[in-house]
Amino acid sequence: MNLITTPPPTPGLSATGLEITTSRQFCSWLAGIGSSLALTTYQAGKLFMISAKPDGILGVFERTIDRCMGLAAHGKSLYVSSLYQIWRFENIMDAGEVRDGFDACYAPQMSYVTGDIDVHDMGVGADGNLTFVNTLFGCLARPSMTASFEPLWQPPFLSKLAAEDRCHLNGMAMGENGPEYVTAVSESDVADGWRDMRAKSGVVIHVPSGEIVAKGLSMPHSPRLRDGVLYLLNSGTGEFGKLDPETGQFIPIAFCPGYARGMTFVGDHAVIGLSLARDNKTFADLPLSQALDEKQTAARCGLIVVDLKTGDTVHWLRMEGVVTELFDVALLEGVRSPSIVGFKSDEIRRVIKVGTAS
Repeated sequence: MNLITTPPPTPGLSATGLEITTSRQFCSWLAGIGSSLALTTYQAGKLFMISAKPDGILGVFERTIDRCMGLAAHGKSLYVSSLYQIWRFENIMDAGEVRDGFDACYAPQMSYVTGDIDVHDMGVGADGNLTFVNTLFGCLARPSMTASFEPLWQPPFLSKLAAEDRCHLNGMAMGENGPEYVTAVSESDVADGWRDMRAKSGVVIHVPSGEIVAKGLSMPHSPRLRDGVLYLLNSGTGEFGKLDPETGQFIPIAFCPGYARGMTFVGDHAVIGLSLARDNKTFADLPLSQALDEKQTAARCGLIVVDLKTGDTVHWLRMEGVVTELFDVALLEGVRSPSIVGFKSDEIRRVIKVGTAS
């Protein structure tokens, strides 16, 4: 289903119970970068593709994917993790081709059946291989042709590989030679132990050495490397920032009015996903709640675009209604108007791409 809203904000909900509004210049900015964004929400089970249409309004294309979370865009491929699978969608349209107003059509080409291992961040290395965070087992892994997954690395403080979500390993920053840094909510080595001290026990770990380079964070997520600098979201405090390479100190850059999770870079800007805090024990008593009160605002669900030089929020997108949480955001570089083939209709039977002999 294709949902469209126009900036500035318009009151009222769409027929689906979802209202999407943006800042005044969001569509102009999106059109200017000549690209679009992909978002996931496991809470609502939706993959969204956000674009700017030629007439200046916002284009929103969505498909249902059960518990979709991690995203990884690589060339013409888009990887999406779901409840028990990792899907690879491929843009089957040729460069310069436009059909029905779309310049990309992402069709499902294959999936790995992993089981319900709670796949979080994903990334594609220079070798073209996919690596993902296996949160249930607390390790980095890659897909396997003969098993649910192949473990590659685990934090040194974990005594064994077990399906116990001990430390809530969640985020991964890819470097030139593969995974460089990961985030975890704690250093717990007992089943579900990360929940006990989640407000101040978060860590950043350097993967090649196994060294913990930052401690005392509050539910850190989405570490990303850019020009040698490690940026991340200190989700429990509502802060976007970076690590001092000498001291490992977290340096805040901007406040995020919501539970921050999911991030990508567009030039000198960071695009950050925001969620409403769940009304349960997992998100209770986090510093974020007090910070929102002090700033006299409420948590919101959507995106903010932050200028890396000034820390200012220069653009935003807000979702209200049935979608209350986002997980990941990815840049579909060079794609102005994307579409995606779904699984719920006969469309998937009719989309056929003929390959070339190698």
